[in-house]
Amino acid sequence: MKIHFWGAAQTVTGSAHYIEVNGKKILLDCGLFQGRRKDTYRINTEFKFPPEEIDAVVLSHAHIDHSGNLPNLVKHGFDGPIYAQSATAHLADYMLRDSGHIQESDARFVNKWRLRKGKEPVEPLYTQNDAEKAIQLFNKKSYDEEFEVAPGVIAKYFEAGHILGSAAIRLDIDEKGKKTRLWFSGDIGRSNLPILRDPVIPYDQNIDYLLMECTYGDRPHKSPDEAHKGLKDVIKKTIEAGGKVLIPAFAVGRTQELVYSIHRLMDSGDIPTVPVFVDSPLAVNVTDVFKAHPDCFDKEALDMITNDKHRAALGFDSLTYIRDVEESKALNERDEPMIIISTSGMMEAGRILHHLKNNIHDPKSTVLIVSWQAPHTLGRRLVEGLDEIKIFGKPYKRKIKVARVKGFSAHAGQNLLQEYAMTVKDTAKEVFLVHGEQRGANGFREALNRNHGMDGLHFPSRGTTYEV
Repeated sequence: MKIHFWGAAQTVTGSAHYIEVNGKKILLDCGLFQGRRKDTYRINTEFKFPPEEIDAVVLSHAHIDHSGNLPNLVKHGFDGPIYAQSATAHLADYMLRDSGHIQESDARFVNKWRLRKGKEPVEPLYTQNDAEKAIQLFNKKSYDEEFEVAPGVIAKYFEAGHILGSAAIRLDIDEKGKKTRLWFSGDIGRSNLPILRDPVIPYDQNIDYLLMECTYGDRPHKSPDEAHKGLKDVIKKTIEAGGKVLIPAFAVGRTQELVYSIHRLMDSGDIPTVPVFVDSPLAVNVTDVFKAHPDCFDKEALDMITNDKHRAALGFDSLTYIRDVEESKALNERDEPMIIISTSGMMEAGRILHHLKNNIHDPKSTVLIVSWQAPHTLGRRLVEGLDEIKIFGKPYKRKIKVARVKGFSAHAGQNLLQEYAMTVKDTAKEVFLVHGEQRGANGFREALNRNHGMDGLHFPSRGTTYEV
């Protein structure tokens, strides 16, 4: 058996690892690389393997950095099954279509500039039609259901607690009579997060090879309770000053977590009741998917649905979901205090940019950052405190406040990651760290060695192959 590391290798995006076994090739995830724009197109169109030779894809979850290159894989010849947990498949239906739309829109925008410069037009990475073809290949599975991926390879999904439908993947492999168990963590969630169940920690699984994320391997997180308090403090202060709270948030997971938390804060009287708007067609669609899968909710969320006066975890009287662009524009004509949650999470595109542009000169208002911001993004520039920023290429002097609340991460911190890794200390022949940068991997390895005497973990680079 060979394990090839192609994406999310010494970086945190573009998850893609594939296994050669029994003459078959199985791809674990097929995500979009996200980074400097000049690099992304090249990296996302490079496949270490001929796509038509892949026999099956097993998807861990629907985040675009794990699923977003599937349409491109199909565009280049893949036509096999894409296995996914049922809620993941439901989410991916919306997310891949939306991603195809973005690819086409970005290409049109770039080509206007290229046309003026007399340059040849560029093609989108893939189209909405390519996304539709990928969606048709999805094969839905439940947690704890065993299914055959390829001859001699039986898969099973386990709750990862990261986003709705997220899963760790266990592969039981029989190769010429040799039995091997491989476990791919996907993205590991956190305990006691709102809405979702806690991640399954792989105790007593007798794992031979572990592929494990290490995004925050170098540090622990603040608790969800601290994040909840930070959210309360920023919203209360801004609303009492008469301003608006603008929250850039990813459409999947983070938006729903914020809605849930704001719902609780208003019900308890900890913050004033003001209009709350979720302004993102994708986030609205994703929230509908959440509502369709209460089987993925934890006990607290299910109790809230049963006992809350609104009979909903993700709905309350002052909350409005916005799809229509004219309704979105109308928000900028209103002066009263309000909360606007909008995409994109790193403020590189989407409606949040229009809201920022229209409130950039208001010192009473606040941009509330609740997610990690990648280098070279507008969100990172705001976190770094720049007083002059560009929005749609035009410079603006910033007077709006910027606040940051940590602790909303859906990734496990160092402590839970150590617990996860320790479950295989006595059984695993090899542990491979993926979906992390050098700092996270080094900090994690040092902590495991220092605290548990566990060493020898690999941190494979892009294109590395291990024969096991």
